[in-house]
Amino acid sequence: MATPPGRGAISIARLSGGGIPALCKALTGALPQPRRAELCDFRARDGAAIDRGLALYFPAPHSYTGEHALELHAHGSPVVMSMLVRRCLELGARLARPGEFSERAFLNGRLDLAQAEAVADLIASSTEAAARSAMHSLQGEFSSRVRELAGELTELRVLVEAELDFPDEDIGGGESAAQERARVEARLRGLRESFAQLRGEAARGRLLRDGLKVALTGPPNAGKSSLLNALARRPRAIVSGIPGTTRDFLEQMIDLDGMPVELTDTAGLREAADEIEAEGMRRAREAQRRADLTLLVVDDAAETPRTLAKLRKACGDGPVCLVRNKTDLSGRAPGVVKEGGKNGEEAVAVSALRGDGLEELREVIKSRAGHRGGEDNVFIARERHLDALRRARAHLDAAARQFADGRGELLAEELGACQRVLGEITGEVSSDDLLGMIFASFCIGK
Repeated sequence: MATPPGRGAISIARLSGGGIPALCKALTGALPQPRRAELCDFRARDGAAIDRGLALYFPAPHSYTGEHALELHAHGSPVVMSMLVRRCLELGARLARPGEFSERAFLNGRLDLAQAEAVADLIASSTEAAARSAMHSLQGEFSSRVRELAGELTELRVLVEAELDFPDEDIGGGESAAQERARVEARLRGLRESFAQLRGEAARGRLLRDGLKVALTGPPNAGKSSLLNALARRPRAIVSGIPGTTRDFLEQMIDLDGMPVELTDTAGLREAADEIEAEGMRRAREAQRRADLTLLVVDDAAETPRTLAKLRKACGDGPVCLVRNKTDLSGRAPGVVKEGGKNGEEAVAVSALRGDGLEELREVIKSRAGHRGGEDNVFIARERHLDALRRARAHLDAAARQFADGRGELLAEELGACQRVLGEITGEVSSDDLLGMIFASFCIGK
């Protein structure tokens, strides 16, 4: 099934494989003209009409999967679609595994692995920016950048390995040894810069796909729940003047200039009065550990340097942004402030009640995440891609060290390892286990 379960105007079943022509003739009486929707009856084994709808035939290799493909557009009744699917199974089809259509498209060369993943990311996108970025990857922009790097690596490997295999030949066209060394060094430097740029862009693309996890923590009655409501622009959390209102954590997704952000409001940090409050604080600490960024929210008029130091220590080692709330009571001007002078830590003064300073806080959150709103050329990326780029860059850094030490054979080996890791992104180098994990996360019918 290519459409979600339930009732609707139309439901679509899609099939792929070499047996499509025979199955279609048995089901509809004829094979439609390629890529032309034809009205027909879908018939049961005894010849009775199951439904009347449209059949679309895509002969190989000009289909999504690269195989013969067929789409059956029927009325959106779950009973009708159950009968239609059952009839297809009687005619020799089987139910597809999750992601099997995209997996076949990859195996048949219609998509590379990064493009296939972008199909699932496009379907799962939660913001317009994420959808646009997934489309960039589906169109091959990320893969093209990876292949450009791989091409530059190939050229450098040819140069290095030619020198190893033919040390007495004039490979460089009259260049001196010093000139050849300078050329290799310049290419290594350029490759490392290109890797850093691509990884930065991929990190921003990963944020658009997975979003940023932000935990709101701090002492009771500092205004954490009010701040969550203000950022979400809706009364999501219960707000009360009674300290310790929040016992469990509360999550809320917001769209921050195209970047999905998961806000988590947590229990106030203090000595627990009972078992429930102790469990709430345990969950608060767990939320902080999972978070990409912790907002330490304090009452601007109430906290002292000593209590602030204790609160910072309770936040752990992860990235922390101090938020001085309730400027409507303290009289501090809202906006970005420097703690302890111009060279001190950056904090944000806000009034969650009035909304003062919230725009500056949103900008600080985006800046801490490395997100640049309004970019139209960002491609979507996954943690798998970032990991591959990290490992490839490590091999390239090792290659630079081997070059500096004059170890040509080890330099060539590191360059080769770097290129193999890059191939994991596009699927040119992949294991069956990796493919199984990737396509198992797809929805049925895709």
